[in-house]
Amino acid sequence: MNLSSSRMIQHSLPRRLLHNHSGVVSIALFFVFCCVVFSLITSNFLTGTNWLNIIRQSAPLLIVATAMTLVITTGGIDLSVGSTLALVGALSAIALNSWGLPWPVVLLGGLLLGGFVGAINGFFIAYEGIPAFIVTLATLAVVRGIALLVTQGYSIPVPADSLFTFIGRAWVVGIPMPALIGMMILVIGHIVLNHMRFGRYVTAIGANAEGARRSGINTKAVTMKVYIISGMAAALAGMIITARLGSGSSNQGEGFELQVIAAVVLGSTSLFGGFGTIIGTLLGALSIAVIQNGLILSHISPFYTQIATGTIILLAIWLNTRILNPTRSAAKG
Repeated sequence: MNLSSSRMIQHSLPRRLLHNHSGVVSIALFFVFCCVVFSLITSNFLTGTNWLNIIRQSAPLLIVATAMTLVITTGGIDLSVGSTLALVGALSAIALNSWGLPWPVVLLGGLLLGGFVGAINGFFIAYEGIPAFIVTLATLAVVRGIALLVTQGYSIPVPADSLFTFIGRAWVVGIPMPALIGMMILVIGHIVLNHMRFGRYVTAIGANAEGARRSGINTKAVTMKVYIISGMAAALAGMIITARLGSGSSNQGEGFELQVIAAVVLGSTSLFGGFGTIIGTLLGALSIAVIQNGLILSHISPFYTQIATGTIILLAIWLNTRILNPTRSAAKG
């Protein structure tokens, strides 16, 4: 290899890296842009206290978005995460307050319940062939209805002396416990998606489900597992929110699924399946949290958050269609 070819390789490497990770770079720039804008609007934005608050409040979103990245990478979607979050959170409060169950039992039971909801979704999607949108939309309504039924529309308090509140209110070495849990889930998700066989199966199913099946991958089992993971992640997020607020309610998590989907697609995970990035999801979740926090500090009505979230989803879908998947959009055009 001569000197000129060596230099060409050195110059082309950064370009290839930038091209391969253009989506993550884009959301990173968007995140920085949001931080700069809100830091100019309000002086309280860049304070350490505010950033710890952002990290703590974004933890449930990050947890569920990590699992949703796996779901969307397979080419699916889970609209029931907000309802699952509400049901598990409400039942956790009831179990602690009315049934007197020990908090470890409540935590385990909540995760199992979330996994059960995910298993129902996964069964009808993977084994019965019903589109994920229809199945999870139905589950969204049913699970939210059950949450309303068991709470009768009331908020259920968590006993103030219960150690259950540890997962939502505790601080460890100056870091909120929800943030530590969220980062742990993030690291696990990144390892699973990028460095484990299961993650390769998830990506293969999203890229070409029939090809993955013919290559020997049990596509139905893998698909069902990602929905179980999604349900358990929603359950964990619901218990963290209930522990932090000190009460469970059937109204928790309304519109949460939209924020989760926005975080994932904003992070450049392809809505068509076949490509997912946990790092992008992290940046997407933090961007949404920064927007919500910045609007509040800027004394702008929180109702604008819904508009911002919807706009983000629309732009992310457009980017997925026109930039990240240009061949598909060209074929449709």
